[in-house]
Amino acid sequence: QVQLVDSGGGSVQSGGSLRLSCSVTGFTLDYYAINWFRQAPGKEREGVACISSHDGPTYYADSVKGRFTVSRDNAKNTVYLQINSLKPEDTAVYYCATDLYRSNCVGLPKALYGSWGQGTQVTVSS
Repeated sequence: QVQLVDSGGGSVQSGGSLRLSCSVTGFTLDYYAINWFRQAPGKEREGVACISSHDGPTYYADSVKGRFTVSRDNAKNTVYLQINSLKPEDTAVYYCATDLYRSNCVGLPKALYGSWGQGTQVTVSS
């Protein structure tokens, strides 16, 4: 059974850092690109990062470039999203997702049909 589990969220002050994790089971992480999305209250879901399976491209939304870093440890079946210099506008529920089809990222999709984590809440106070 394919499963993605998001964790690592929390409440931090502006300027703080968090490392989000996406732990996967039920499929071979090595083969697939993994996307990170976020959704803030009252706003549309947006893609913030994508990491390809091996040496393929990595993408970041303009709003997070230089502050967010996505990485993967295939041996641990886990993808990470390191988020630094947090701002109140980063407050959202963060989700990892994969279409279980693409090995390389093709930009940042607005939507994705596939398997999703349950989300982890990030709250940034000023």
